[in-house]
Amino acid sequence: MPSKNKTKLSSKNSSLKYGQVIFYPLVVLTFLLWALYRSLFVFPVWFDEVLGKAIFFGLPVWLYINVTENKNILNSFSKDKIKPGLLLGVAVGGIYGFTSSITSLVARGGAVQSALLFSSNTFWWEFFLAMMTAFWETLFFYSFVMIALKQRYPRWSLLRHVILTSTIFLLFHLPNILLRFGGPMVVFQVGLLMAFAVGQAFLFAKRENFYALVLSHAIWGMVLLVHF
Repeated sequence: MPSKNKTKLSSKNSSLKYGQVIFYPLVVLTFLLWALYRSLFVFPVWFDEVLGKAIFFGLPVWLYINVTENKNILNSFSKDKIKPGLLLGVAVGGIYGFTSSITSLVARGGAVQSALLFSSNTFWWEFFLAMMTAFWETLFFYSFVMIALKQRYPRWSLLRHVILTSTIFLLFHLPNILLRFGGPMVVFQVGLLMAFAVGQAFLFAKRENFYALVLSHAIWGMVLLVHF
């Protein structure tokens, strides 16, 4: 029995070391390939969100899990986390929606009007794309990057983990921001994305629940689409 335990411990330590060695090279390589893809190719939005991110965000995580056998990443989307994660995601997404609605109303003026969004096929198509975006980005930036950082730097404070994870999130989105916006809008978009990334990182840090972030992220995307 002691020898088996030592073997398991040795295997775990070896996997952890592999993870520490390949983490930054894998993230940097993914960033370079993603930035190159975004700058050279212009595909439909559905292709980018469903297939493009599956390749550029999903495959690196799959590779990392297979090399390191990191169970913490897999635990972030275990079955027992589905129900509490979805409930938490709806709650946080509702806060996003309410806050954005009030902000839009104050900024633009006017009156509150009902809109039959849920009866629109366009709405559900956009929501599907938002879910795809949220799925792949949550998998890469939080289930992979944030968990790997917490394991690599176990003595760091929560704030340092949150800031570094959010910075990586922002850097990956920066090429698209620079391609789509100019002038003061770049600063606004950067600030908005950083604030969102920090909020999501704090939400993920305590429970490490993949489903909560996917749903809150998707609702946030739809809030921006509807109000801004």
